[in-house]
Amino acid sequence: QVELVESGGGLVQPGGSLLLSCVASGGIFQLNDMAWYRQVPGKGRELVAMILADRTTKYADFVKGRFAISRNNAEFTVRLQMNGLESEDSGVYYCNTRTYRRVDFWGRGTQVTVSS
Repeated sequence: QVELVESGGGLVQPGGSLLLSCVASGGIFQLNDMAWYRQVPGKGRELVAMILADRTTKYADFVKGRFAISRNNAEFTVRLQMNGLESEDSGVYYCNTRTYRRVDFWGRGTQVTVSS
C-alpha cells in the first residue's frame, strides 16, 4: 500500500553531517506517522526519530541535539538532518511509516558509515 525509498546515506568523518531523505508513494501521507530507525550489527532496529501526523516530534536520547526530523507533506517526504555524527551512529537507516490504520511499512534502508 505504501512504498518508501530512502536516500542520502554514505561515508562521513566523525563530526560530519548527512541529510537523509525518504519519499513515500501510496497511502494518505498527511495522515501517517513517519519515523527513522537504524540497525547496527548485533542489534535490532532502534528508533532514531519520529514525526507524527500532527507534526509532533520525538527523538531517541542518543541523538537529541544532533539530529532533526522534518516532513513535507506536499512532497510526500520525510527528512533526517544528522549533525555531529559519531562512529556509533554507523548503521543502516530505515524509513518507516505507520498509517492511520496503524499498519507499518518500511523502506529498504540506506547505509551510514561514520569513520575517519
